[in-house]
Amino acid sequence: MTYDELASLCGCSSIEAKVQVTHLALDRKKSRDGVTRVKLNPALTAKFLKTIKEADYNLDAAIEELHQTYRQMAQLLKKDEAA
Repeated sequence: MTYDELASLCGCSSIEAKVQVTHLALDRKKSRDGVTRVKLNPALTAKFLKTIKEADYNLDAAIEELHQTYRQMAQLLKKDEAA
């Protein structure tokens, strides 16, 4: 995860994320694209996965709403065809 991504995850600035990485002694590596990436510890990984699950839940809810709308529209079309 880049410092900017980590800052977004932790709700802090990039500079504060760098300080946190140093304090936690997290592994880092400069990628071929020139951006430094940080290896997350188990606690930060859990926090990251939690945010993904919350985002997926919202996506799942949106998909279910689309399915419900489709079913309602299909029922209306059947009624029109029967009439």
